[in-house]
Amino acid sequence: MRHCPFPLMLFAAGFGTRMGALTRHQPKPLIPVAGRALIDHALALAEEAGTARTVVNLHYKGDMIRAHLAGRAIAFADESPDILETGGGLRAALPLLGPGPVATLNTDAVWTGANPLTTLADGWRPDMGALLLLAPLERARGHSGKGDFALHPDGRITRGGNLVYLGAQIIDPEGLDQIAERAFSLNRHWDALIAQGRAFGTLHAGQWCDVGRPEGIAEAEAMLHEASHV
Repeated sequence: MRHCPFPLMLFAAGFGTRMGALTRHQPKPLIPVAGRALIDHALALAEEAGTARTVVNLHYKGDMIRAHLAGRAIAFADESPDILETGGGLRAALPLLGPGPVATLNTDAVWTGANPLTTLADGWRPDMGALLLLAPLERARGHSGKGDFALHPDGRITRGGNLVYLGAQIIDPEGLDQIAERAFSLNRHWDALIAQGRAFGTLHAGQWCDVGRPEGIAEAEAMLHEASHV
């Protein structure tokens, strides 16, 4: 039985510059954490949630990701020659994803607890433009910045506050075609949805660790070890 009947976009095109030497010869999604490539951690969540289809975008060392995933039921959105950022990348992948809302998941994080895709699917309503998965700043392991959003009693989000966006969402892509630039961040679309009162948030029931920097690897492995001994 499917728990997340939305198509899924996995963001895997970035350069991974914060990883330093670790991404000199491999893309960030192939960096191992607890014996499994980061992108395989993400795909395990997708398989468990039963997503409708999965699309992976490619740019930096994309051939290595394509080879790693060979034989799996995955479509690839190749962004060569120019990386398109999250908004442009999602828009370019829409022909592969199909019409209507889509789930997106970053591939540079590790999760414990409730499946983020299932949580989002359970909370989604047709009147929403976006539903973002969030956690309080103090539970966002490996995150070095400030909070991103505030969550209001009616479930809507605004900028600021102590909640961190965890790189997982369901989003209605309608309106992306109105943005003139080829490469742009999904922040542009979020801001429009916030202004319309159609951007919502929900909290992750579990732990999360950002693996965007080298030190995040050990932090994520410690988190997974803790979860396995609870």
